[in-house]
Amino acid sequence: MALAAATQLSRVDEPCPAETELSGSAEAAEYIADRCLTDGPPGRVGLEIEAHCFDPADPLRRPGWAEIGDVLQSLPGLPGGSRVTVEPGGAVELSSPPLAGAPAAIAAMAADQAVLRAAFAEAGLGLVALGADPLRPTQRINPGPRYAAMEQFFAASHTGSAGAAMMTSTASVQLNLDAGRRSRWADRVRLAHALGPTMVAIAANSPLLSGEFSGWRSTRQRVWSRLDSMRCGPVLGLDGTDPASDWARYALKAPVMLVHVPDAIPVSRYVPFADWADGRVRLGGRRAAIADLDYHLTTLFPPVRPRGWLEIRYLDSVGDALWPAIVFTLATLLDDPATADAAAEAVAPVATAWDVAARIGLADPRLHAAARRCVGLVAGRAPASLRDGMDRLAEMVEWARCPADDVADEVARTGVTATVARLAGGRS
Repeated sequence: MALAAATQLSRVDEPCPAETELSGSAEAAEYIADRCLTDGPPGRVGLEIEAHCFDPADPLRRPGWAEIGDVLQSLPGLPGGSRVTVEPGGAVELSSPPLAGAPAAIAAMAADQAVLRAAFAEAGLGLVALGADPLRPTQRINPGPRYAAMEQFFAASHTGSAGAAMMTSTASVQLNLDAGRRSRWADRVRLAHALGPTMVAIAANSPLLSGEFSGWRSTRQRVWSRLDSMRCGPVLGLDGTDPASDWARYALKAPVMLVHVPDAIPVSRYVPFADWADGRVRLGGRRAAIADLDYHLTTLFPPVRPRGWLEIRYLDSVGDALWPAIVFTLATLLDDPATADAAAEAVAPVATAWDVAARIGLADPRLHAAARRCVGLVAGRAPASLRDGMDRLAEMVEWARCPADDVADEVARTGVTATVARLAGGRS
């Protein structure tokens, strides 16, 4: 997402040249903390939405890299200005520019999605918004050397199955929000984390993986939870009062995944970045440089990642009927001062219930109560363009249902292949 392009931070210090060698972990920590959040008013919203690419006529077939590339080559200009990328397993992602407020961001993304889907439909393909691929085994089609090296890293770290599923079989809706005023950073980052389990339960939309029910409402969240918590777990420290220091500490303790020499190569042993920065370990025959630190930060995947803005990564990919309402709900709970304090109070009892949320969703009474309160805080603030979606979301939450329940019901009736074929064919 290009939120940074429009939120270029004004910093008193000039950025260091990328090839500059770090003097040690203290300098690395200062570099991370100085750049992780930008002081300024909140309000802009950027979106990243992924969808799995399927062939409706043969849902078990995974369209290839060249086949998807041909569609993208023919793609006309997108009216909302989104950028299109292809994930390792062939999921297609739209990344929007930041716009003023959730309604504008939602309208721009919806317009771009319509153009993208029409192009894929013209090619006989379909895009399916589910948090995990419900049918096909994991398989990488993106030939990029970064992803090949990541596969090797996950295999060496004994998380090969989860790593492959994360890269090739999961899809999300991601929000990118301004960091806000410095005086509110701690509260804002704490709230972004605390809302996570409740929003995971509301948006859960991945009851299957590779053709089988997983027993979880959000199998996507389960996959991420099986990866190294030092790379994919929450960033917050014990009290969460200094998010910049928490992020620096997190990043320096996280093991190095890849090193460029000049191609990306996996690091097959456990090396915290701090050890490389301090010279206790040499990787690629050298000490760590600024460019290595910048690259290391791109290999960390916490549910809320500070990148100058707040990158919120914990929502399953959800279909058109609900994702605008879910996006509006989360953005409003964080950006509207009138709802933020009430939301923090509502989700406090379940602020760390990530696994419960992913496993049983709103069937948990505490998560259900938090979700009802959060949606209730927002529903009356939705503009007319989002009213139908908010009404539908409020009804689902009232009945303690999430999108995964509808998917599971349909699969039970018609089978997973028929369900995917319908979704890929764009049939309601």
